[in-house]
Amino acid sequence: MRITILGSTGSIGVSTLDVIARHPQRFTVFALSASTNHELMLRQCVAFRPTFAVMADEAHGRELEQQCRALNLATKVLWGAHAISEVAAHEMTDVVMAAIVGAAGLASCLAAARAGKRLLLANKEALVVGGDYFMQVVASGGAKLLPIDSEHSAIFQSLPDDQRTWKGQIDKIILTASGGPFRLRDPATLREVTPQEACAHPNWVMGRKISVDSATMMNKVLEVIEARFLFDVRPDQIEVVIHPQSVIHSMVQYQDNSVVAQLGTPDMKVPIAYGLSWPDRMQSGASALDFRNLPGLTFESMDSKGHQDRFPGLKLAWTVLQAPAGATAVLNAANEVGVAAFLDGVIRFDQIHAVNLESLETVSGARPNSLEDLLALDEVARRAAQQVIKRLSRA
Repeated sequence: MRITILGSTGSIGVSTLDVIARHPQRFTVFALSASTNHELMLRQCVAFRPTFAVMADEAHGRELEQQCRALNLATKVLWGAHAISEVAAHEMTDVVMAAIVGAAGLASCLAAARAGKRLLLANKEALVVGGDYFMQVVASGGAKLLPIDSEHSAIFQSLPDDQRTWKGQIDKIILTASGGPFRLRDPATLREVTPQEACAHPNWVMGRKISVDSATMMNKVLEVIEARFLFDVRPDQIEVVIHPQSVIHSMVQYQDNSVVAQLGTPDMKVPIAYGLSWPDRMQSGASALDFRNLPGLTFESMDSKGHQDRFPGLKLAWTVLQAPAGATAVLNAANEVGVAAFLDGVIRFDQIHAVNLESLETVSGARPNSLEDLLALDEVARRAAQQVIKRLSRA
């Protein structure tokens, strides 16, 4: 099976290559893509000898091209967004791991979907932005969409094999959240949070943007939206509970009130291996749960006043799902801009929510009907978010 990994130098991409390396007779790497980390990309090219390596821009692409040539590597180096979409849809690609962070991964995800690939979706933002349009492209292209987020993979594994029976049996989907690094922090002190603190997740090893999203609970907002489209359930059928141990990755409650859950160590190699091997299973390289030494499993309601004050943005998930279709794209764009501004020291941690809220109030989320509509809406929302940030930074 030939694999293309979009975002190969990020944490998901690195873990995917780790899983693939454990099964050399089963998988080959057809193409890799990265943003700017040409040094790590070069090491990956040496180790896996892909047919193509794609960098996001020409400068880093030419640097990688020279390095590959110096080592006599046969890998062909390309660059630019169009090239990323090309390798995602290439006839020689069987499986696409979509691990580019943010809306930047939307076009290549759609390209893979149109080409009917097995699409392993680690880039939740692509579905949050694309919404119904994204799912329509998946259906019309005949693609197989498999979620890689640990929560959505857990839900997928807890559902019946026959997707046609999902809606008739499900009472609700329960997404678990660790609570991030500030689960017990006094909400009044959140204005003092530093980027280093926000990126120090207690359970998971993730990139900086996703770590900040976990700290604000915006990652759970995006996951609620993703679950709505992936599993075709109503927003009021999705619930979030805090589970600090990150052992139960999510659950499905059925109409008979039985609950099916997926458990495992907090290691992304588990859902990655399942996506690669589906419908079978194979060794992932993750450590097994030791039930003899497992700590107590606890749960906390998101409805408590403390958690509402710590994570005011969580309710935005249901707000945008009840708004015009483009509202989810507006929220995602605003959040990406707000998180970047926080990481750059321009706004405070607690002001990310203000950026999201005010951008939603400013930008009309008219229903998008094409990739061009989505990208235009994304751009308008980003400009609106930047205006909010300018005002906040001067205050």
